[in-house]
Amino acid sequence: MKIELSQSLSIGDNAPLALIAGPCVIESEEHVQFLAREIRRIAGPFVFKASFDKANRSSGGSYRGPRIKEGLRILAGVRAMGHAVLTDIHEPSQAEAAAECVDILQIPAFLCRQTDLLIAAGRTGRAVNIKKGQFVAPGDIRHAADKVASTGNDRILLTERGTTFGYNNLVVDMRGLAMMRESGWPVIFDATHSVQMPGAAGNASSGQPQFIAPLSRAAVACGVDALFVEVHEAPERAKSDGANALRLDLLPKLMEQVRAIDLARRMTLGSAR
Repeated sequence: MKIELSQSLSIGDNAPLALIAGPCVIESEEHVQFLAREIRRIAGPFVFKASFDKANRSSGGSYRGPRIKEGLRILAGVRAMGHAVLTDIHEPSQAEAAAECVDILQIPAFLCRQTDLLIAAGRTGRAVNIKKGQFVAPGDIRHAADKVASTGNDRILLTERGTTFGYNNLVVDMRGLAMMRESGWPVIFDATHSVQMPGAAGNASSGQPQFIAPLSRAAVACGVDALFVEVHEAPERAKSDGANALRLDLLPKLMEQVRAIDLARRMTLGSAR
């Protein structure tokens, strides 16, 4: 299965490794446009991601974003710059409005079993990226994909973002990437949420960003179709998930490494046929 996003960008079906990147949440219109320009300069065509509302923050007092009306206006502006755009939806009522402004609707991990949400996303005809919940086995996420596919929409992506391992900790089982691929849908690896430590900072999540690169390299060697990375020029100032974000100036080296691994994997598999 290949998800065509533009003439120069697609995900799956042996297409080159794709990148999905951007800030966790919209901080301002100027900020998302700055990051979109910088990521494009570093990586070429990519999918820009940002949330207009972070409805699942650890604390009720945490910054959530500009919410749907203003957030979608800002994301439509990024799309007008020529970028493919991805954003989360949290309620079925948000699906149609978001689909008018973005290319990919994302189902958050905590909501990956919400039937009404999955069906509403599928009915828009937009590509749907389903984050595998921290509590869901790799083989079981196909049931969420089946709910989207029941609408007649087969533009489905599945994302691994780590599995709960005791309290305040996540681990990545690389076997799961192969298991998820058996469903037939393109598979994405979320490198930054996989190093998150949920709730470990008391009223916020912590993280271990030093492991973003090694986990990314391992996942690409396993054959994922895209890499999902939240980036920020100053993670210490980020309004959401800065503790597990990749610093923007580290993105060039990471992309050089993972693209080299992706190319070597393809060449090796090609010579083995």
